[in-house]
Amino acid sequence: MNMTVRHSAVAGRFYPDDPVTLLAEVQSYTTTGKEPIPALGCVVPHAGYMYSGHVAGAVYARMQVPQRCILMCPNHTGMGQPLSIMSQGRWQTPLGHVPVDSELSAALKERFSFLSEDAAAHRAEHAAEVQLPFLQACQPHLSFVPIALGTSRFELLEGLGEAIADVIAQQDECVLVIASSDMNHYESDAVTRVKDHKAIDQILALNPRGLFDVVMKEQISMCGFGPTVAMLTAASRLGATSAELVRYATSGDVSGDRDMVVGYAGVAVR
Repeated sequence: MNMTVRHSAVAGRFYPDDPVTLLAEVQSYTTTGKEPIPALGCVVPHAGYMYSGHVAGAVYARMQVPQRCILMCPNHTGMGQPLSIMSQGRWQTPLGHVPVDSELSAALKERFSFLSEDAAAHRAEHAAEVQLPFLQACQPHLSFVPIALGTSRFELLEGLGEAIADVIAQQDECVLVIASSDMNHYESDAVTRVKDHKAIDQILALNPRGLFDVVMKEQISMCGFGPTVAMLTAASRLGATSAELVRYATSGDVSGDRDMVVGYAGVAVR
């Protein structure tokens, strides 16, 4: 059995590397007093916790996190294959190790042949890793499938979403589909909010093609639009009927710099 460990790449930078401090910070973002409810998918940001942790935490607090998740993120590093999956091993965070769901990964690779077994795309990528402490805090029996997307071809993103839906439909347990994405990058707060809400409108309409088109047409630098297109495709195929904007913010809300910001949207899809 391959027990390869993918070590934390951004602990101590994007989030605390001390487990006690990390758990306390995650719990501060996820404690709302409201009862979480089931969801098919979500969009969560992946910046440093000081900037977007409150947005991601609000989403996880609104959802019941099942024991199995598919976690898609953009490929920021440019390493590895355009559609990279890991189907074995464990991922390490300061809160412990999270096993890769080998059964679910194998089923996805069989259903969608464009997925490549590739650890290189994941080794230094932060966008999936920063979700794990939230997931670990919400679900101690977590296993997950990591997928890093370095393609912007709609047909591939749609095909992946359809494959995810087909594989999930065959499972006895619930599986949550997570799209890790920040929104518009490095424009003014005013411009970013306008652009982001054009994209958010399409997410709330459960319209993957509409999201793809508006991102391209309006030049919205939403880094995880690919994972979001695939998640929306999967959720719609699985019967999703609504999406909720749980929280929206920009980095300017924290830094005070309104001239150059990054947007963060947290959405739950049911």
